[in-house]
Amino acid sequence: MRQTMEDGVSEVLSSVVEDIGEAVTRNISGAQILHELLSAPWLHALLKIYECLIQFQKMKPNPFLPYASGLSYEIMTLIQRAPHPSPEARELFGLLSSPHVQALLSSHDSVAQEDYLPVLPPLPDELPEDEEAMRIVCLVKNNQPLGATIRRDEESGEIYIARVIHGGLADRSGLLHPGDLIVEVNGNPVVGLEPAKVIRILTNSTGTILFKVIPNSTQVSSNQKPVYMRAMVDYCPRKDSSIPCPDAGMSFSRGDLLEVVDQSDAQWWQARKLPCGASFARLIPSASTLKSKQREHWWCQPLHVHTCMRPQNEQTSVDDKSMTEMDNAQDIKIDEADSDFTEGIYLAGFRRSFHVWKRTSFKKRRQSCSSCSPNSNAMATPYEEVVLYQRPPQENHRLIMLVGASGVGVNELRKRLIKLNPSTFQGPVPHTTRPMREGEQMGREYHFVTKELFEYMVCNHRFVEYGESKGHLYGTSFDSIDEVLKHGRMCIVDAESHSIPILRTRKLKPFVIFIKPPSPERLRQTRKNATILTNDAVNRPFTEEDFVEMEEVSRLIETKYKQFFDSVLVNDGLQDASMKLCSIIHQAQNEPQWIPVNWILSEEQ
Repeated sequence: MRQTMEDGVSEVLSSVVEDIGEAVTRNISGAQILHELLSAPWLHALLKIYECLIQFQKMKPNPFLPYASGLSYEIMTLIQRAPHPSPEARELFGLLSSPHVQALLSSHDSVAQEDYLPVLPPLPDELPEDEEAMRIVCLVKNNQPLGATIRRDEESGEIYIARVIHGGLADRSGLLHPGDLIVEVNGNPVVGLEPAKVIRILTNSTGTILFKVIPNSTQVSSNQKPVYMRAMVDYCPRKDSSIPCPDAGMSFSRGDLLEVVDQSDAQWWQARKLPCGASFARLIPSASTLKSKQREHWWCQPLHVHTCMRPQNEQTSVDDKSMTEMDNAQDIKIDEADSDFTEGIYLAGFRRSFHVWKRTSFKKRRQSCSSCSPNSNAMATPYEEVVLYQRPPQENHRLIMLVGASGVGVNELRKRLIKLNPSTFQGPVPHTTRPMREGEQMGREYHFVTKELFEYMVCNHRFVEYGESKGHLYGTSFDSIDEVLKHGRMCIVDAESHSIPILRTRKLKPFVIFIKPPSPERLRQTRKNATILTNDAVNRPFTEEDFVEMEEVSRLIETKYKQFFDSVLVNDGLQDASMKLCSIIHQAQNEPQWIPVNWILSEEQ
C-alpha cells in the first residue's frame, strides 16, 4: 500500500513538471497559464493529499485496550487452569509473566488512561505574599558523600548550604545550591542545631534522604573553566584546623597536578588530583590562604634560624655582593680523563667541564636568607599554574637537565647519551680562565677567557654554575647552552639541584629528570666494581659511607626540589637506565607536557 501511495505522488509531480514545461514552450500569457494550472488535475490531487495530511495530524492515536495488564492476567489465569497446555501456551505464559513485559504493559496502561501525574489539591485562594517557597529535595545516598558543606548563622541559628562540591551527589542532582536554607532533614528540624549534630544526622542516614529547604533567591550560576595547577608545597587537611570540613579536604604533595574546578570561594577552592580517579572534587586552600598559612607557620617556629636577621654591621653591601660571590666560589674537581673523540668525531661538551664536589659542598653550603624567609619561592607561589605544551617543530629543543646525588650515575648517563648519538645530543662548552694547551681550540674544549671577563660574567649572572680548581676558574654559561640549542641539538646538562630555579625560564623550557638510586641492596650490587671521584681527584671504590651518604643526599634533593621534577629515573643499571632516559627525552621533546603557563603567555604577549 505504501509503495502504491509513493508511485501516485511521483506521477502527480511528474505531471506538474510536464505541464509547466509545455506552458513555457508555448510562450502564452501569464493569466492563461494561471488558469490552466488551477484547473490541472494534478493540483487537485495535491490539495487532496494536503487535506488528508491535515486530518491525520489532528487525529490522536487511541489504544485498542486501556487495560492490557488486566488482559494479560486473564490469559495467564486461563493457561494455568488448562489441564494440558500446549508448548506454545506455556511459552506465552513465560513471556507474559516476565517482569520486563509486565512493566511494559503497565506503562502502556498508564499512557492509555492518561494517568501521568498525581492529582494535587488546588492552592488556597489567599496566600501571604511574603511567604517563602519551600522545596522538598529527595536524594538517594550511596557509598560516596553527599558533596556539600554547611554553615550556621550564629545570630539566628539557621543552617545554610555553604558550598556544593563539584561532581558530588548534590551537584549532580542540581537541587541543592550554596545559600539554601535547610529547614528539615528526614523530618528532623535542624534550625538551632550545631553543624556537627546535623552532620551526624546525615552520616547516620541511609538510603533516601529528604531535605526541606528554602532556596536561595540570589543564586549565581558558575560556569568556571578548569585551571590546572602544580602544587609547590605539601598539604594535609587533617592537620588544618581551619578547614570547614576535613572529610571534604584533599591532601597533596609537592609536584602533584591539580585540576581546580571552582575558585568562587576566596579561601577554599575545589579541585581534583590528576590523573583523575574521582568524579567529585575536594576542598583545598586557595593560593592566598595557603600562602598565609605558610608564612604564619614559618614565623612561629621557635628554633628556626632566621639567617636574614643579622646585625647591621654584619650585612654585606650591594656593591660588594658580586665580589663576595667570586671569593666564595666552590672548589671543583676537573674530569678530563675521557676522550673527546669517537670514530674521528669530536664530541663538543662531552667532558664534565668541572665536577662540583657535591658531598662536601652540600654539607658546608650555607643557606642564604632568601631560602628561609617567608617570601621564598615555595611560599610566594604555593601553586604554579600549568598548561599542556606541545613543542612546535620549528622551535628549539627543550633543555634536558639531569640532577642527582654524586655517585648515582648522572654524569655517566649524560656521557653515554652524547657518545651514542653525538649528532643529536651535546653538552654546553664550558668557560675557563686556564691557558689553552697544545692541540686545544677556542670554543671546542673550552671558551678560554681572561679572569676579568670571567668575573664580569659572574657579576652579570651569566653562569649556571662556576667554581675554582688549581687557581683557575671554570663555569657553564647560559650562552653556551643557547649555542647548542640554536644549532638544533638537544642540550644535556648535569647541574646541581639548586640550579633548577634559575634554569626554569621561558626561553629554555627545561625538562628536569631526577636520577634516583635503586634499592639499598641493588645499589651496593651495581656499584661493587665502580669507583668514585674523591676530594683529591683520585678514583677509589665505593665505601659503605658513600652509599649511605648518596641515599641521604638523594632524599634531601627529592624532598626540597621534587616539585620541579618532570620525570624520575631510577638508575638500576647503566644500560637499562640509558634506554629509559632516551625514551623519556623523546617524550619530553615530542609529546605534550605540563609547563608553567607564564612560559606560554610571555610568548603570546
